[in-house]
Amino acid sequence: MKVILFEDVKSLGKKDEIVDVSDGYAKNFILKKKLGAEATPKALNDLKLKKQNEEKVAAEKLEEAKEFAAKIAESSVEVHIKAGADGKAFGAVSSKEIQVAAKEQLGFDIDKKKMVLKDHIKSLGTYMVPIKLHPKVTAELKVIVKDKG
Repeated sequence: MKVILFEDVKSLGKKDEIVDVSDGYAKNFILKKKLGAEATPKALNDLKLKKQNEEKVAAEKLEEAKEFAAKIAESSVEVHIKAGADGKAFGAVSSKEIQVAAKEQLGFDIDKKKMVLKDHIKSLGTYMVPIKLHPKVTAELKVIVKDKG
């Protein structure tokens, strides 16, 4: 019997896969626990439409991420911290401070967890901070660190 899985089943298949199992296994385990449904023509058509919709939504999200990445690439943010005479900062600039500055100065709502800072910024200057907007799209925000003084 062919069955469409509603969720991942260990050693059988992943969600939305069509698998061939014995009738007894299908009736007594897959269907009984609502892990899948029989692969009828209607169910197969519903699965096809669902996959097409998911692909369309994924393409739209990718396009939105690319547009937002272009806006971020054109922008820059200024962050002010206290610094000594030699340009060495007292403290550091974290992704949280960059997030707040981007919200205040540009109106961009960027998740701080998406910023890829290897280390906190500990000196004055200009830095390019990578921001992972989508698995396929990474933008770079120009962050200018200036003295508060």
